[in-house]
Amino acid sequence: MLRSVAVIALPDVAVFELGVLCELFGYDRTAEGLPGHRFSVCSPDGGPVRTHAGFSIAPERDLAPVEDADLVAVVPFDTGEDPPEEVLAALRRAHDRGAWVMSVCTGAFALGAAGLLDGRRCTTHWRHTDRLAEKYPAAKVDPGVLYVADGNVLTGAGTAASVDAGLHVIRQEHGSAVATQLARRMVVPPHRDGGQAQYIETPVSAPECATLQPVLTQVLETLDRPHTVESMADLAHMAPRTFARKFRAETGVTPHDWLTSQRVLLARRLLEDTGLGVDAIADRSGFGSAATLRHHFAHRLSTTPQAYRGTFRSHAR
Repeated sequence: MLRSVAVIALPDVAVFELGVLCELFGYDRTAEGLPGHRFSVCSPDGGPVRTHAGFSIAPERDLAPVEDADLVAVVPFDTGEDPPEEVLAALRRAHDRGAWVMSVCTGAFALGAAGLLDGRRCTTHWRHTDRLAEKYPAAKVDPGVLYVADGNVLTGAGTAASVDAGLHVIRQEHGSAVATQLARRMVVPPHRDGGQAQYIETPVSAPECATLQPVLTQVLETLDRPHTVESMADLAHMAPRTFARKFRAETGVTPHDWLTSQRVLLARRLLEDTGLGVDAIADRSGFGSAATLRHHFAHRLSTTPQAYRGTFRSHAR
């Protein structure tokens, strides 16, 4: 049972994510029948910590509450330097005794520095997933999810995903009914469909290639037409095998993966900016059928075209 929560605040602490954890675990709602938690915001020396918004907070607690907390959370901080060793050691001890160890957004870099992401699936804000993977190559970074729970280590994606990650802990510890009641109280969905892949801004454009640029540009301009490795190889005046090797060398992906990604991106734009039906969008983006479009949306974005449109449809005309 989750009884105590300790949140570690480090320099340049992000106010929103800290506020989310305070709202989830530090607000006394026992009068409403919800469970209460012993809640502490801590800093390494128990003194004030500056925020990214230009003011300071005064936690008034050092790391002592971390030693027996059932959940230890790290909020985003200045990731230019690793946290002090006493923070990393406290995180390792919390993990070793079986407490939940949680990060939200770039707080994952603290868990990485403590060695807690080695061999584990994890995530952070999509803008920082590449850097997290580069800095901690033993971590299995997943850029497309809202949160990941691997054992007792929980990592959340960017900003508002701290709500999703926190509700996951509450659902695991207190049950779905409590998580749903708390979500309703906070006026948020108890569970969001899809992952953060649907929020990543990726323009439909051809990568800069030494020799294949004209082919990629032509394919992008005709995504509604059938394209195969063979047809693209013909455009490049190459044998299909030679083309496939050259394509991977210049783009880092296979022709099929690149083509599917570009079609998904075009479908996303059409869902956001037009009133076309799913069948018409499937046709324009080259998928041919709504069923195929749904399949690739589910595989790449973990959501459906209809749900994506409901979230991102622009009302501008």
